[in-house]
Amino acid sequence: MSERVEQEEIFSQVLRAGRRTYFFDVRSTKADDYYLTVTESKKFTHEDGSFHYQKHKIYLYKEDFNDFKDMLNKATEYIVNEKGSEVISERHQKDYKKEEALEAATTESFTDVSFEDI
Repeated sequence: MSERVEQEEIFSQVLRAGRRTYFFDVRSTKADDYYLTVTESKKFTHEDGSFHYQKHKIYLYKEDFNDFKDMLNKATEYIVNEKGSEVISERHQKDYKKEEALEAATTESFTDVSFEDI
C-alpha cells in the first residue's frame, strides 16, 4: 500500500486563486507511465459558518498533451484578444461592494474646481 502512495506523489503543484484551488498532480499508471490530473477545488461556506469543498477532476494522458496545450493556448488567446486581460467578473463576487466601486468611478469623473474660479 505504501508503495502505491509513493507512486502517486511523483510531482505536484498548487495554484491558489481566491475561493478556488487548482492541483496539478503527476501520477503513475499501473504500467508505470505518467499522466496528469488537474483538480479544481472550490470552497463553499454555509450561512452557519461551516463549509465544504466541491472538487472537479480531469485526467490528461501523454498522447493528448500537445493537442490539449494547443487548444488551451488558442482558447486563452481568444479570450484575451476579445475581452482583454482585465478581470471584470470580480463585481459578481459575493463580497463585491457596488457603492465603493460606484463612488470610485464617480469621484474620478469630477474635475476639481475652486470656488474662486466661479
